Amino acid sequence: MFEYFKRNRYALISGALISLFVIFLQFSSSLAVKQLLERFDGMFYDLRLQATLEDRQRTDQPILIIDIDEKSLAAEGRWPWSRIKIGELVNQLANAGVAVVVFDVLFSEPERNPVDEISKHLEANNQEIPPYLTNLKSSLDADTIFSQSLDSTDVVLGVLFQNENQTSKGELPLTVISGTEDVDFKKLIRLSFPHYESNIHILQSQTTGSGFINSTPDKDGFIRKAALVAEHNGKFYPSIALEAARLLTFSETIEINVVDIGNNIKQISGVRWGNELIPTDAAGRVLIPYRGKRKSFPYISATDVLHNNVADGLLEGAVVFVGTSAVGLADLRATPVEVNYPGVEVHANVFEGLIHPEILPIQPDWWEAAVGIILIVLAIFCVCVFPVIGPLALTLTASVLIFLTTWFNFWLWQVHQISLMLTTSLLLILLLGIFNLGLGFFKENNQRKMIKGIFDQYVPPAHIDKMLSDPNSVNLDGERKEMTVLFSDIRSFTSISESLTASELKNLLNKYFNPITKSIFDHKGTIDKYVGDMVMAFWGAPLSDPDHAENALNAALDMQVITAKLREEFKEIGLPEIHVGIGLNTGDMSVGDMGSEYRRAYTVLGDAVNLGARLEGLTKFYGVECLVSESTMLLCPNHQFRFIDCVKVKGKNEPITIFEPLTEQQLQLPTFAEETEAYKSAYQHYLAQNWQQAKDDFTALLTHYSERKIYQVYLSRIAILEQETMSPDWDGVYTHMEK
Repeated sequence: MFEYFKRNRYALISGALISLFVIFLQFSSSLAVKQLLERFDGMFYDLRLQATLEDRQRTDQPILIIDIDEKSLAAEGRWPWSRIKIGELVNQLANAGVAVVVFDVLFSEPERNPVDEISKHLEANNQEIPPYLTNLKSSLDADTIFSQSLDSTDVVLGVLFQNENQTSKGELPLTVISGTEDVDFKKLIRLSFPHYESNIHILQSQTTGSGFINSTPDKDGFIRKAALVAEHNGKFYPSIALEAARLLTFSETIEINVVDIGNNIKQISGVRWGNELIPTDAAGRVLIPYRGKRKSFPYISATDVLHNNVADGLLEGAVVFVGTSAVGLADLRATPVEVNYPGVEVHANVFEGLIHPEILPIQPDWWEAAVGIILIVLAIFCVCVFPVIGPLALTLTASVLIFLTTWFNFWLWQVHQISLMLTTSLLLILLLGIFNLGLGFFKENNQRKMIKGIFDQYVPPAHIDKMLSDPNSVNLDGERKEMTVLFSDIRSFTSISESLTASELKNLLNKYFNPITKSIFDHKGTIDKYVGDMVMAFWGAPLSDPDHAENALNAALDMQVITAKLREEFKEIGLPEIHVGIGLNTGDMSVGDMGSEYRRAYTVLGDAVNLGARLEGLTKFYGVECLVSESTMLLCPNHQFRFIDCVKVKGKNEPITIFEPLTEQQLQLPTFAEETEAYKSAYQHYLAQNWQQAKDDFTALLTHYSERKIYQVYLSRIAILEQETMSPDWDGVYTHMEK
């Protein structure tokens, strides 16, 4: 045990600290941390809900949506409709045997009586009001007609609570909720609203029930929970779904269960009506048991109800929610099952969960303790096991743990309707897995450096046959001469190496380095060094080469062809695809056998060498495989190039012009000439500071050649430059602050 700890002490201590950090996040009281975790867990919740929608059983209570849809608006006229028509709708529903009608609609303003409008007009023109108009007034009063229809069946009207600082409108109903008469509201966790918008008195006094229609979205705007009760001015009121459930079950009142959680703080634990007790969270909310995407409940167009075009018996004994799915009426909500989801159907889902509590998802009081136990078990296993297994085994083990943790979480949800937080459990496994993979890679990298230090003295000879035949042509002493240097690097090598075992990584690098090295040798180059996945080579030493730039460029183009072929081979044998970045520069460099008495190497040094390395680093920024300096381009008249940029690289004050050498495949494209001319024109507008025209030109280029990252680079740059005051003699040079 002691040897185990000693050998892995850094991994064990670091793993324990990581575990404590994740557990701290889980139980942190910081509002920002809680909101961040809730946002991530909301995404997992949505995936879990969507994955289990197929298994949701439909209930035997008919629940329907009476939809004020586009069809109804086209047939009956634009919204709002006259309340005479709304009254007709209620009467038709009552005649069809509907049990409860729930309106996800407000009637907070009285409807104008046409007799009053005519009378005002006559009075304004000093004309006498005919007596028959006065007699017609009551028969044309839409609010009265609508209120009379409310006696035909149980009707729930909506109330909208608001936090905005404005005057309340309409009349609140008498509350049907009890259980909080002796509670100090200052010490009770709840949803509270200072203002409301309710229905006019004649309607509110006639209806059998009222409930609020507010939604309670999470911080990301998605509606996963629904409030069953809300407080205003010291009184609690039910939601329309809860009020509809009360009326359906003939309950007189609804009782709120309040519990003391310590420090004289109280919270809501559930609501009860009749024999039903629905557990809630501390604020009186429940998770919404969504059936599925929109129209998982039967929809009936409101105009079909008005004209009695509904199948016989369809509405008998049903609870109907009257609302809208029309886009223009803006009652669409973001939900876990669909982004544009009708708000009225959200209430229908909540109602179904209330009358069938067995389908309601729950987050029990002990959920944080359960998550804490899961985190401790996972931490002990991962901290003890991960440091002693290899990268592949570690990846597989972590993947299995993630699968099992996710499966257990889904099983609790699907079988027991229990919702537990998943974010921190997965975060713990991922952090410990990534840390140990990184630690293993670090150890492997150190071992690689040690082995490299042993064998780096054996530098491969350049053009060994010629050197042996003419030793005087070789000068290993330090000298300064014009040469060309090449740097090549595999893109995203770290992520590739982490996904492979040591043996697989060795196999990949060998398959890559062998043909790359052969190509450099075939084009008369000298390998300077390999550093991980990076290759450095130079031309013009130890043997002089008057065509050093041409040979280096031919090697670079050949390396691109080799890499493309290797990508196909790697894909067939299951290795990751590779992409490279290549930088070439020509200039004066110091070359020779350099080092100490313990270790020496034949290498090149100088600013021109550093610039070659910088160009390789810029290939990723500009989205190209190869970049060359102007000095290299001028020495290669047999090749064609695409201008890229005029830049200052980190460590150099003088600007340089950089180019992309074009391959035969690029030159043979039918759109090559057209694109080249368009690019030249766009760059000229850029230099002239004609920002809008340059932006239009580069946008058009990006539209037609979306794979060219360079056009997006210029568009991003223009967006910054056009906000600044530029000098009239600005030369277009861009300064790169990173290597």
